[in-house]
Amino acid sequence: MSTDVQLTMDQGPYTPEIPSDDSPAMAAVGESSAGEATRSGRALIEASRKFAYESTARSAWESFTTFAVLSTCLVAAAMSAVPLPARVACSVIAGLTIVRGFILYHDCLHGALYRGKSLWARFMRGVMWLYGLLVLTPPAVWRSSHNYHHANTAKLVGSHIGSYPTMTIEMYRRAKPAQKLLYRAVRHPLTMMFGYATVFLVGMCLAPVARDPKKNWDSGLAIVLHAAISALVIAKLGALAWVLAVLVPLMVACATGAYLFYAQHNFPGIMIQGREKWNYTTAALESSSMMETGPVMAWFTGNIGYHHVHHLNPGIPFYRLPEAMAAIPELQNPHKTSLSPKSIAACLRLALWDMRQKKMVDISAAQ
Repeated sequence: MSTDVQLTMDQGPYTPEIPSDDSPAMAAVGESSAGEATRSGRALIEASRKFAYESTARSAWESFTTFAVLSTCLVAAAMSAVPLPARVACSVIAGLTIVRGFILYHDCLHGALYRGKSLWARFMRGVMWLYGLLVLTPPAVWRSSHNYHHANTAKLVGSHIGSYPTMTIEMYRRAKPAQKLLYRAVRHPLTMMFGYATVFLVGMCLAPVARDPKKNWDSGLAIVLHAAISALVIAKLGALAWVLAVLVPLMVACATGAYLFYAQHNFPGIMIQGREKWNYTTAALESSSMMETGPVMAWFTGNIGYHHVHHLNPGIPFYRLPEAMAAIPELQNPHKTSLSPKSIAACLRLALWDMRQKKMVDISAAQ
């Protein structure tokens, strides 16, 4: 396919907001341990721009298949005529597919999907706005907190907005008992497991609308929609249908999303930087993990395991993240995690940043 045809079919490119040229982040060329030139800063971001194109046809296909699977599983989970084991299986699959749908929403708000002024793009942006409400991630609070997260990932102070807070050993020792309790609670595995209530219903909906009702009115709308749908399903189909078609899918999706987000920036080998030394590309490559999954979980999670690539250039559509990593040598040696019990345990043990050893350690280091 010629370049001219490619550009007429695709939407792009996208350029992320990056620091100014005099920032430490913008050093263009470094040198590897083998003496080979390596790109960083603006040069590395420029190398990623060729992948920040949206294929309208590909986006349409990924959207159709995602919502076809999701709607089929939700309907099957709600139907009393379907055998209970099959309903439970469909409920769990629906939850995992909600995660994939969230990646579409996430990419839409980044400007990676559904770009432009076409009727299709406008329609899908409307669909995604509604989807954000239905899965308890209202657009206003998600956009503001997530954009802040991308601009402040793994800063020693100030990265807690839109992310999990990180204290140093010294900060934790100086903290008051109530602050220590809150810090441990926020990072606790049970908080992630019950993310439906803790992270999303309270953190993304109730708290924002209570804090600023005018700014976060869509958080209030998300609560109203969630309550109305729940009441309607219970009234028309019964409590079991609500459990299997609403509660379990959202619990699976929210728990999965809460842990994925945690492990993407809380893993052995992460680099956390002071604000004065922080730079964009280091945060992308050294403070964002690559989560290795099989093809099935890669589908459900929308390739978000390529998180270091996403943080380098959030305008790359999720279906082009593997392509970008394969083509850019600087992206091919990331810090890796997985969904194995051993890897999950290793990530969950991390609690505090050790300034002396320059690594995350468990909470016992502060005793």
